[in-house]
Amino acid sequence: MYGAFRRALSRGDPSGVGWRGAQGYDGPVPSDAAALDAREQLNPQLYREILRPDWARLAADMRQPLTETEIVSLRGLGDRLDLDEVREVYLPLSRLLSLYAGSTRRIGAETSSFLHETDSTTPFVVGVAGSVAVGKSTIARLLRELMSRWPDTPRVELVTTDGFLYPNAELERRGIMHRKGFPESYDRRALVQFLTDVKSGAAEVRAPFYSHMKYDIIPDAVITVRRPDVVIVEGLNVLQPPPSPNEVAVSDLFDFSIYVDADPEHITQWFVDRFLALKHGAFADPGSFFNVFSDLTDETAVETALGFWNEINLPNLIENVLPTKHRATLVLQKAADHAVDRVLLRKV
Repeated sequence: MYGAFRRALSRGDPSGVGWRGAQGYDGPVPSDAAALDAREQLNPQLYREILRPDWARLAADMRQPLTETEIVSLRGLGDRLDLDEVREVYLPLSRLLSLYAGSTRRIGAETSSFLHETDSTTPFVVGVAGSVAVGKSTIARLLRELMSRWPDTPRVELVTTDGFLYPNAELERRGIMHRKGFPESYDRRALVQFLTDVKSGAAEVRAPFYSHMKYDIIPDAVITVRRPDVVIVEGLNVLQPPPSPNEVAVSDLFDFSIYVDADPEHITQWFVDRFLALKHGAFADPGSFFNVFSDLTDETAVETALGFWNEINLPNLIENVLPTKHRATLVLQKAADHAVDRVLLRKV
């Protein structure tokens, strides 16, 4: 794939970056208009809609536990996360999650008592889904910090589904390197088994480690989860239904799920902005898989980013990610400035 990037650039093909010719992808490239038409509207009978000011009032008596320095360290490229956003949006969300976790723990204990079994409380699992560049990784990191400040959930672990991508060599062998990030590029069974072990109360569960710098799984590197109070699982496709009726979906093992939503045209701009920021930052590292892009002009970098977006990320959003929004317990809807302007919480 790295060679394909170089060949594409040498052919003067910055907008497509060789994905159609070099990688064999020949599917339709949907427009933003098509993406907007494809957005699923949530059933108002199933969700209560809470506007930002009303949601913010829920945290009126809560103490802000994070400093501005801590928030900056959690913020991803392009995210406009600040003290107000944390206090008005994510502090009440963390408290709601803490309440859900406490309630789930109590039900588990009461069920064990009813069955005359030893109480074996297991971690509360939260799923965070949404498009590339929508800010879900920042939200997952932020919720890990906020939830760990509540007395009911002091130990919180974060696992991303990137670790369950097939290694690049396996993706190449299957001929789906151009589909990296699509559902078929993940070892879904390994992810389901990981969460099954977590939910069953295993003393120690390990997940593979993915390096964004190397753009690949790192052999022998793992993330170890040891019976925390909460496990947050963040990824593109975590809310997808099972591939067949007799299989378990990843989302079947969630106690609560969050979908981070925004207009695709806004996400497109965020993706391009992030690509430019990476070009001037992480891509400049000689050890980066994407170092080949560090010398592009800004104009060519924008064309390149749009090529990636239109041929890979937007189709994946429309075909696989967006249709799962209605499966979420809670939806965070973002405006053009990356700020959450409304929250939709499932009623039934």
